[in-house]
Amino acid sequence: MTERSLVILKPDAVRRGLVGEIIGRIEAKAGWTIVRLEQRILDRSTLEQHYAEHVGKPFYEPLVDFMLSGPVVALVVEGERVIQGIRTLAGPTDPIAAQPGSIRGDFGSIVRENLIHASDSAESAIREEKIFFPGLS
Repeated sequence: MTERSLVILKPDAVRRGLVGEIIGRIEAKAGWTIVRLEQRILDRSTLEQHYAEHVGKPFYEPLVDFMLSGPVVALVVEGERVIQGIRTLAGPTDPIAAQPGSIRGDFGSIVRENLIHASDSAESAIREEKIFFPGLS
């Protein structure tokens, strides 16, 4: 089934020069297409919408501050089973638990700065795409 996922290459990925490496891994998957890509500096309002379900959790403010710390690259990727596939490609949030060969397993070192966000469900992907790329549908 063809679906879409929002992917965000976080400020640490941009700062460390890993954008090309990570996008290359996404592009290498047969049948996946990047339908939109943009580098931008996020504002608090966008992040408050994106992370709304985490408001009040201890990691919320540090996460928002981290995401405001530099430019990100936001992209929408389309393809067969792309949601599950990108999450597998990214690896678990904890880079120590992530397998070698995954983005976090190969390049991550701490949980808070974990290089990449990928939609976790079709519903999240639709909601997130509307936040980051309104009118794309």
